[in-house]
Amino acid sequence: MSVKLRSFAALGLVSLVLLVVGIVARPGLAQPVHGLAMHGDLKYAADFQHFDFADPDAPQGGTMRMATIGSFDSFNPFIIKGTSASGLTFLGQSLLYDSLLKNAEDEPFSEYGLLAESVETPRDRSWVAFTLRPEARWHDGQPITAADVIWTFETLMAKGMPFYRAYFGSVAKVEQTGPRSVKFSFVPGDNRELPLILGQMPILPAHYWATREFDATTLEPPLGSGPYAIAEFEAGRFVSWKRRPDYWGRALPVNRGRYNFDVWRFDYFRDDDVAIEALKGGAYDYRAENNSKKWATAYDVPDVRAGRLRKELIPNRRTQGGQGFLYNLRREIFADRKVRRALGYAFDFEWSNKTLFYGQYQRTRSHFENSELAARGLPSAEELAILAPYRGRIPEEVFTQAYAPPVTDGSGNIRENLKTAVALLAEAGWSIRDGVMTHGASGARLEFEILLVSPAFERVVLPFKKNLERIGVLASVRTVDVSQYRRRLDTFDFDMIVGGYAQSESPGNEQRDFWSSASAEIEGGRNLNGIRDPVVDELVALVISAPDRKALVARTRALDRVLLWSYCMIPHWYISADRILYWDRFGRPALAPDRGVSIETWWIDAAKDAALERRRGQGGS
Repeated sequence: MSVKLRSFAALGLVSLVLLVVGIVARPGLAQPVHGLAMHGDLKYAADFQHFDFADPDAPQGGTMRMATIGSFDSFNPFIIKGTSASGLTFLGQSLLYDSLLKNAEDEPFSEYGLLAESVETPRDRSWVAFTLRPEARWHDGQPITAADVIWTFETLMAKGMPFYRAYFGSVAKVEQTGPRSVKFSFVPGDNRELPLILGQMPILPAHYWATREFDATTLEPPLGSGPYAIAEFEAGRFVSWKRRPDYWGRALPVNRGRYNFDVWRFDYFRDDDVAIEALKGGAYDYRAENNSKKWATAYDVPDVRAGRLRKELIPNRRTQGGQGFLYNLRREIFADRKVRRALGYAFDFEWSNKTLFYGQYQRTRSHFENSELAARGLPSAEELAILAPYRGRIPEEVFTQAYAPPVTDGSGNIRENLKTAVALLAEAGWSIRDGVMTHGASGARLEFEILLVSPAFERVVLPFKKNLERIGVLASVRTVDVSQYRRRLDTFDFDMIVGGYAQSESPGNEQRDFWSSASAEIEGGRNLNGIRDPVVDELVALVISAPDRKALVARTRALDRVLLWSYCMIPHWYISADRILYWDRFGRPALAPDRGVSIETWWIDAAKDAALERRRGQGGS
């Protein structure tokens, strides 16, 4: 949801660990196992005690205070209505709801039992069955049942956000097969990640929702099963989550060393500037900084210089996805690929990086940036074998050129690039008349709106707008509030936005939601570009059905190339590190996962906390 459900990482072939305690599985037969790996073997054996990136002896207690921008009006994150509160979907999971399986952050895509004590799936991945732990309980003490799993699936499919129907669309049937077991059977075809995707589904209490409207917003704190529950809140201002001392799963290997704070509190601020000042004033504890200018200039204060407020750049090997100016291809003005390519010559990344971003970024050149999945250079033999059947239906450059966005010298003088843009537009039937880029046949003017949700992006967009004006292209910039922005995206009521596609290390079902023709007109869907291309549909299907890691990489790169040469976005930038600030009161494990900072494994260090309080009492902060 991580996307945003950054949450539903994605995927390809599931490999089974065929050895369980006391049982050796016979080849080809499904056997109960403790976890599933995307490709290859699981890292952790059936008797593992904790993940390597978590410290099982971490102290517990205290409060972690974090900031959120905007507001909230609902505790239901599963529907399109409303803006849900922080913590309901958090760090790719939920503080309130447990799922059947839990991701390991130090593997590309592996999951281990949480609500499920075991999972079974045959080699052909035609079905998956989960057996629930007998001790799993809701916060009211009632057992979590197979009926809850079935009800959750059916309700999310019928009333949940549109992406659930894309994620789970290949499920043909769900049925209870035992006192604590549920089986999902799939439609014919290769969708080898689906067992893991179903493992990530948050399970909801059917008995709680039996007397409530699931498809309505609510500010009644819901019943959950996870490590925390809502303790206090004020709509739009804060929400405080308190750890459940009776949490049924606290001793499970997947949870040991995690959820160490007694309380997670999320305070809401009007904008980033207010939130930054609040951080420096000690109003909350931790911030991930996504603005390069603020990172470079906003924190030159005594507490940072003295190390009381820590400022750290922590490298990661996390797939960065692709960010850029996204075209809405539903708009006729962007229908011609040459027009989309031409407008990209008006964005001066090198000048922006030097002048606005303090040289912190690299240029995005892929929809799967910072990973082996990104297309680079010319296609490999494996990629060519995938792409060859589509010759004549995809841009020829896919076969003959290495994709690269336009480059400048960083001086701000992009005259040559703008000449190229004008020439490309001329090929598409456009010319400058009375200072305005006009189509020769229709007389239409080349004008569009760039929709923003954050004023911070205006400093990036306005120079781009000015460059467009130099070639007669009329771009307006409009910044709206979060709720209006969300609504306009849900209904695809925009020309161009600053956006992107969060990607995992193992792409799969979510690619259908991002790129497929079927998702292009689903309200609230994530095919923001509105791509409708049968070739892309087929390439997405190939990614989803990849039989092993090697095939997944080749197929993802092939998809990436077709998308890049289709010019669906004007690429922006990325950074392969986490920029974080936090008050020096925490301890954390020595080993960090490849995906970057994992604050759910942090804890309050009593000595550091006391020292910080002494310094504050002496006027040191």
